[in-house]
Amino acid sequence: MEHDWSALLPPTWKEEVIHWIQQDIPKWDVGGFVVGDAPHYAMLLGKSEGVLAGVPFANFVFEYVGLTVEWLKPEGHYITAEEAAAKTPVAKVSGPTRKLLVAERTALNTLARCSGVASAAHAAMGIAREHGWHGKVAGTRKTTPGFGIVEKYGLLVGGADTHRMDLSNMVMLKDNHIWSTGSITASVAKARAACGFSTKIEVECTSEQDACEACTAGCDIIMLDNYAPAELKQVAARVKQRWPHVIIEASGGITSATMPAFFSEHVDIISQGALTQGYGVVDFSLKALEAQGVKVAGGMHKFDASEVDVHGGNATADDFLDAFGM
Repeated sequence: MEHDWSALLPPTWKEEVIHWIQQDIPKWDVGGFVVGDAPHYAMLLGKSEGVLAGVPFANFVFEYVGLTVEWLKPEGHYITAEEAAAKTPVAKVSGPTRKLLVAERTALNTLARCSGVASAAHAAMGIAREHGWHGKVAGTRKTTPGFGIVEKYGLLVGGADTHRMDLSNMVMLKDNHIWSTGSITASVAKARAACGFSTKIEVECTSEQDACEACTAGCDIIMLDNYAPAELKQVAARVKQRWPHVIIEASGGITSATMPAFFSEHVDIISQGALTQGYGVVDFSLKALEAQGVKVAGGMHKFDASEVDVHGGNATADDFLDAFGM
């Protein structure tokens, strides 16, 4: 089932995007002055394989500076190796030339990174399904300050779980919490007194004894942290037998490459910090095309709109780039 994940975004997200644009153009824009405000359009090209994600953020960048955008591929579309090799257009952006250049880098940076997270999430969930594992791969709170909402959004588009969004979204009691109160039982009791019935409590456990104490204390989720795969599966099985309602999460240095060793019918969640910390990016570029075909210095051709059918036809992105000397 497909979802419009943009409906989840909080009222403040656009303020973040405006701040990114303001950072990129705090004073003069001499390059924009040079090109002027003549109406043009540009093709947004997908140049590497991966999941297209971050469309709402790019949309607002274009909208804020006074451009219009038509998406030729939907969010969640997987850019195949063949499409990437052909530099397939994923969107058409129209408006004054100066504004195309103002929006370009902020929009591309956001798309590249959000798509990178979505691609990593998509790959991880693909591995889980290939192995017939019933659970869900999740990110963590290891996100980039000021950019976490985009990275969490990318996880959703890629099919993974966001895990908790922030400190207010689910209680996670880790070693520092437990050391400060003296026990898991005391930590869970104090947390429950504050959060009540409506918020789940997760406890980080480094031993089976910790896991049993946490379950007895009334936690909702236990995180089996930094276990070897074989031991984790054994502990998870014994805990599930006694507390079948408790969610079991495996965590601690797990990557998509090592994840299959942790798959178990008794493990419900596998979290990966790598999904939002150290992820790759999907390469995009924005190439401007002139509304009327003319020759410019050096014989470079700028396409007439009648020469290019972005919805089909024989022209490819390589034709565009060749004409621009790219």
